[in-house]
Amino acid sequence: MTIQGDMIIGQRIVRGSAGSARAFNPATHAELEPSFGLATREDVDAACRLAESAVDPYRAVPLEARAAFLEAIAERILEIGPLLIERASAESGLPAARLEGERMRTMNQLRLFAKVVRDGRFLDATLDSALPQRTPPRPDLRLRKIPLGPVAVFGASNFPLAFSVAGGDTASALAAGCPVVVKAHNAHLGTSELVGKAIRQAAIDSKMPEGVFSMLIGEGNQIGQDLVTHPAIKAVGFTGSRGGGLALVAAANARKEPIPVYAEMSSINPFFLLPGALAAGGAKLAQGFVDSLTLGVGQFCTNPGLVIAMAGPDLDAFRAAAIDALSAKGAGTMLTAGIHQAYAGAIERRSGIAGVELVAQGGADGSGCAARAALYQADAATFVANPALEDEIFGPSSLIVVCRDEAELLQVARHVEGQLTATIHANADDRALAAQLLPVLERKAGRILFNGFPTGVEVSHAMVHGGPFPATSDSRSTSVGASAIERFVRPVCYQDVPAELLPVELQDANPLGLVRVVDGELKLA
Repeated sequence: MTIQGDMIIGQRIVRGSAGSARAFNPATHAELEPSFGLATREDVDAACRLAESAVDPYRAVPLEARAAFLEAIAERILEIGPLLIERASAESGLPAARLEGERMRTMNQLRLFAKVVRDGRFLDATLDSALPQRTPPRPDLRLRKIPLGPVAVFGASNFPLAFSVAGGDTASALAAGCPVVVKAHNAHLGTSELVGKAIRQAAIDSKMPEGVFSMLIGEGNQIGQDLVTHPAIKAVGFTGSRGGGLALVAAANARKEPIPVYAEMSSINPFFLLPGALAAGGAKLAQGFVDSLTLGVGQFCTNPGLVIAMAGPDLDAFRAAAIDALSAKGAGTMLTAGIHQAYAGAIERRSGIAGVELVAQGGADGSGCAARAALYQADAATFVANPALEDEIFGPSSLIVVCRDEAELLQVARHVEGQLTATIHANADDRALAAQLLPVLERKAGRILFNGFPTGVEVSHAMVHGGPFPATSDSRSTSVGASAIERFVRPVCYQDVPAELLPVELQDANPLGLVRVVDGELKLA
């Protein structure tokens, strides 16, 4: 397989004609070959119309065949071999080991959703028998969930594979039975083409309807606006900045038919250090915190960007250990020149806020888009009074908020915006304070960790990678884990439908062997 600068519209490999773009190596500041053709509005329309034509044929594909299609995508991605890792590394500056792990995560996501499709629980098949003798009579009622329709997916900058062309949004939408139109991220053009062609081939080999998958390339905001406002598109999956996510939400809401936008946008992931835990192992916590903060040059949406603790010698010891650990960290290459520039600007602005002290920085070595880690400190009153201190700094930067007592620590917890994660470090001595903090954080975050570090999101059935605004545009959803499929389905009730016309999931004989709710009782297959 070679990289040629192509897009994919259904089964066709297409060269865009609205101009051209090149990928960029952030480590060397060099453009990469080849050039990529950009999509015209006609290309967007063709991809969306083709996806629309595939809706009914694709959702009619048996669950087993749909699951096998997802597994075939995983296998085709693996078959690309070393070229995929080499190209992703050149386009992102990420090391090969990280990308190999991300490729495995991408395959595991696809395989997880294949399992979700096979067991069929996401359909929520429910049967309420007719009660003709009741007054008033109850009709025969049956419920299942069906796919929303074509989904627009936007590739993310920080995960060239796992949140990109074949990432969690695409996997969950295809699992739900929705055709997908992906807008490739311009930072990963070659990587996206390789993966897009793998999905295309899997769709052909699996005899999926044409239009089940397309991938477009475009610069600027116009292609994204065209995609989200196209009448064929029924939902959007996005991972990126708050500004970008809110722009898509506004465009989707301004349509004649508004559609849901599932946008993961920004989070500073508060990291609470309770007194007992600090006293018992502050130095060890500091090393783990710094490792988490600088992982991937801080370019994780779960980066611990806010540390909250009470003043005292134990916090002083934690800070001293964190300063030592951070000073030993060299500068790292950021994903794009734009991200690097934004990080540098955010650091400069934070350094200029009254009451905020820069307490530590990482090493200054590095070239290209290299970034130094930065650790700041402020008291709780300063934090609460300055909304800018809640802005996400996408990179290896964090702020220690020093509280006078438990009451102020709880005040800060109540003050923070919605988050993807919140972490509590506590031991037995902290039980009472932790019990007060936990219900506050349940209202603030989608995932609450005890005695761990938020970077690293397991792909599993119980995972939630979402949270209240502004972490996401819809706090009821997750973009990682089996529940992500729920974003792209909706319930339909069938009343007194003749048996021969009922969907197979709702037939009395239960030919698929699904777990169902029948007359209010859970019935195992």
